[in-house]
Amino acid sequence: MGSYCKIPSEKTIIWRQISSCCRECARQNKSSPRAFIDPLLRYVFILRSLRMAPKTPFRRRTRASPLRSPPADAKAYRYDATVCEECHSGDDDDELLLCDKCDRGFHTFCLRPILACVPKGLWFCPLCAADKKPKQFPLIQTKIVDFFRIQWSLGPDDLGSRKRKKRSGGLAVAKKKRKLLPFNPSEDPGRRLEQMASLATALTATGAVFSNELTYRPGMAPRLANCACYEKGGMQVLSKEDTETLNLCKKMMENGECPPLMVVYDPLEGFTVEADRFIRDLTIVTEYVGDVDYLKNREHDDGDSMMTLLSANDPSKSLVICPDQLSNIARFINGINNHTRDGKKKQNLKCVRFSMNGESRVLLIANRDITKGERLYYDYNGSEQEYPTEHFV
Repeated sequence: MGSYCKIPSEKTIIWRQISSCCRECARQNKSSPRAFIDPLLRYVFILRSLRMAPKTPFRRRTRASPLRSPPADAKAYRYDATVCEECHSGDDDDELLLCDKCDRGFHTFCLRPILACVPKGLWFCPLCAADKKPKQFPLIQTKIVDFFRIQWSLGPDDLGSRKRKKRSGGLAVAKKKRKLLPFNPSEDPGRRLEQMASLATALTATGAVFSNELTYRPGMAPRLANCACYEKGGMQVLSKEDTETLNLCKKMMENGECPPLMVVYDPLEGFTVEADRFIRDLTIVTEYVGDVDYLKNREHDDGDSMMTLLSANDPSKSLVICPDQLSNIARFINGINNHTRDGKKKQNLKCVRFSMNGESRVLLIANRDITKGERLYYDYNGSEQEYPTEHFV
């Protein structure tokens, strides 16, 4: 418990056992615990201290900077300030978390995976966390079909034929005109089940439900608020052909033909996404989806996956996508470290906002050829530079 030193020059919180006391108090106060010789009197003193102690100890999620440094002679008789268990530094107080179970300190950027901001709720350090590895979603077709609400409106052969016909119109022309390409699902149905099961595992572990569309909930931004004409500086319009390509990707996902991607759990990066087959440059990998809300309503939100949907001249009209409850695989694609050359070399996707039928949409598109087994990365910041990526792996 915490006790207070009685010397004004040393009046600071000293964390120690209840039976201890600073030496200066012991010399000046004859009733201090060090002066007790009779065990019975010592026991009475402890009971009095317990009755005077607050019933609920003061707990803080982050350490605020001290008002003043304690005197040099007091430092020898108290514990050192809380430091990070990883880097053993007490700097960056505003990013130093205290575990709600063991009170150990950890910087948000020293954790693996790192935390982008200080969480509002309870937080437990890696040593105290109950589940260190996410529970795997069962590889059962009926459960996967129900989880993703797969519809069998088209047969797999018909859908694949339609897809191949779309892509066989001449790759040279598509490259020259910079047309977007639909993703090419894995041919093995069993492998597609494994890919969807990996995504279901990640969504279940984060408490989210699958959705492949932007969602407009009561109490948040209405659909009418998503007007691309509000965008500061204007927004590029998705062409008719590229709109058809995006709709084809949506239709394939509805019919159980997902992008050739695997969600894997990495102890350092958390959930991350890998290409499960070769992906061509300019391929639409996925659309960034979730609940649409006003930015002003989320300024103090501790979510680390919000995406700008609309950056308006009037800040009150700016919109963000919040994938914390409804989301797809886009939420688990990691970002690059903007501050290192090696980090920028990892980027193989670009995040682009388009105006589609007058509404803003966010697409993740391959900006180069991606080989099988390569992890997907894109720039979280783009032109805004709002996301702290300097500590990304």
